[in-house]
Amino acid sequence: MSDNELPSWDDVQDAADRLLLSSSPAELHGGLCGWLAGGGMDSAGWLALVLADPALPTPAQGDVLDRLRTASALQLADLEFGFQPLLPDFATVTARADALFAWCRGFLGGFGLACGDKPLSEESQEALNDLAGLAAAELDDEEEGNDEESLAEIEEYLRMAVLLLHADCVLGAQHRQRLH
Repeated sequence: MSDNELPSWDDVQDAADRLLLSSSPAELHGGLCGWLAGGGMDSAGWLALVLADPALPTPAQGDVLDRLRTASALQLADLEFGFQPLLPDFATVTARADALFAWCRGFLGGFGLACGDKPLSEESQEALNDLAGLAAAELDDEEEGNDEESLAEIEEYLRMAVLLLHADCVLGAQHRQRLH
């Protein structure tokens, strides 16, 4: 497994269950990515920071949740746009869509904690509003026929929106620091 390869859905679910977390793998990964994209510190103690619970333990180096953090940080910084949200690939379209919406809810929480009141570009504000819309979305059970293609398009948009927000909050800030 390479450093930028996410652990499996099941492995993250098992790690969350061991810690008695009520978050799904999608919500955990979304929260982590929101935290990192919003400029939050890439820290081994990310779990307590992202879930705003100082009682949570720091994941041991090399364990599933530590690998999730490492891979996520590397993917967000990847110039080849290798970022992928952790979503179940084995589930029905409805279950995958629900996971994507949960991922967005987690992302918004982590992003809000890390970003605070940093100014965002107009494009980033629009992307954030779109993610908020996805976080509040629900599938219409009667239209599952062509949802596979729609879900793929939404997932691709999600990837680009997250990379845009990361670029605006993290890469742009780093670039501005180097200029001064």
